[in-house]
Amino acid sequence: METKFEFGHESDERIVYVRPVDVSELPEEVQAQAGGLRKLYAVHDANGERLALVKERELAFILARQNDLAPVNVH
Repeated sequence: METKFEFGHESDERIVYVRPVDVSELPEEVQAQAGGLRKLYAVHDANGERLALVKERELAFILARQNDLAPVNVH
């Protein structure tokens, strides 16, 4: 969970989607790194590719904005 991701901007699409993810749905390797958390927040691009997993929703929005992206909440 400490892997850095280069938020390349291959298109003009600036929207990313933030959604909650149950840790139990993630690969075992990620579950082991989740530190007992039951939920993480995923940041996805417009094509659905997961760009990041973070501990808190607020952090997901901050991360997106720091990379000049416009986060949108998905339920």
